[in-house]
Amino acid sequence: MKSAGDGERTMSDGIKAGLQIRLPEAGGRLTTHTLRAPRRFAQRAGRAFTRVAYSAAHVVCDPRAPIDPTLDVAIDWDATIAYRRHLWSLGMGVAEAMDTAQRGMGLDWPTSLELIRRTLDAARDVADARVASGAGTDHLAPEDARSLDDVIAAYEEQIEAIEALGGRIILMASRALARIARSPDDYVRVYTKVLAQVREPVILHWLGEMFDPALTGYWTAQRDPGADPDHAAAMDVCATVIAGNASKVDGIKVSLLDAGKEIDLRRRLPPGVKMYTGDDFNYAELIAGDGQRYSHALLGIFDAIAPAASAALAELADGRADAFHEILAPTVPLSRHIFAAPTRFYKTGVVFMAWLNGHQSHFTMVGGQQSARSLLHLAELFRLADRAGLLSDPERAVARMRTLLALHGVEG
Repeated sequence: MKSAGDGERTMSDGIKAGLQIRLPEAGGRLTTHTLRAPRRFAQRAGRAFTRVAYSAAHVVCDPRAPIDPTLDVAIDWDATIAYRRHLWSLGMGVAEAMDTAQRGMGLDWPTSLELIRRTLDAARDVADARVASGAGTDHLAPEDARSLDDVIAAYEEQIEAIEALGGRIILMASRALARIARSPDDYVRVYTKVLAQVREPVILHWLGEMFDPALTGYWTAQRDPGADPDHAAAMDVCATVIAGNASKVDGIKVSLLDAGKEIDLRRRLPPGVKMYTGDDFNYAELIAGDGQRYSHALLGIFDAIAPAASAALAELADGRADAFHEILAPTVPLSRHIFAAPTRFYKTGVVFMAWLNGHQSHFTMVGGQQSARSLLHLAELFRLADRAGLLSDPERAVARMRTLLALHGVEG
């Protein structure tokens, strides 16, 4: 008997086998892609997971707002909160106002705080809804930071605002700290001072320079990437900060896209401190673990593959590791493509998936970031999403892809 998470491939009523679309390839050629049947995953989580799983969630902008979209921010709050309800229904926690929500790439601090407030309000109506929210220093322009005390005060301001709403904290990496720090001791001082004041244990976030070049040399103050190419020195400083503040740290999210580095740091964590994988390339193996240790999850890719991720985690909770890997295996090529360099533009692929799957009515983004990936990139994303069985309604996905192609002068 198949379990609810098995994700069988079946054509739903009204979807014809052999649905096709012509998609562009390098060199200007158009090739015919024949869609597969989508996988059918449970619409709601059927049981508790054995891993804590957060999806960093995207925001839906309002394309009809009377603003300059390159300078101002307008959010479609109803669609944005509806997507969070979708994630909660699948058993996912929401990591709010993070990089996936375009924090630091169009989403400013006042709008982030309003997003956090609305998400926390919505969560009160959902049983067991989990929310953790990003606190950083992004209202402080890096060039305006004159001292470490400026960075500490900026962290304190955002933490106080989120805690006043009843929120839990994800302590984000700071561009201002990366700019002003002169030694590893500066990082130890800032984090120790900030962590001493939080009400509840936080999740630290180490965001690698592939996601944000302004964070090059984080933890070490070495701004030359060649000075610590394997992040060994940075890992030592990070581990020191965690060990010295273990009672204030629930866990750490590592976003370095390197399984070996995450495993190394995972082995060094004090008892009770969790590793949350932020590795959108190797998440399946890291969540499964090595028989001794495993990672929990705080992933941007879970926004795009939420139904598959939920089904896979349910299988793992039921002791069916083979089924867990079978579900996630075809999502990995999709994720690697979405997070391909320049990695910071992965948000475009996440929002594109939400549009294809009917979670929003348009493919526009805060700051016009829908243009950050090429048509060829999005065409390949479409192919990979189909191969993973993640186009929930193929006819709708094809219609929307043809709209995008037409806007680019291509007849699909």
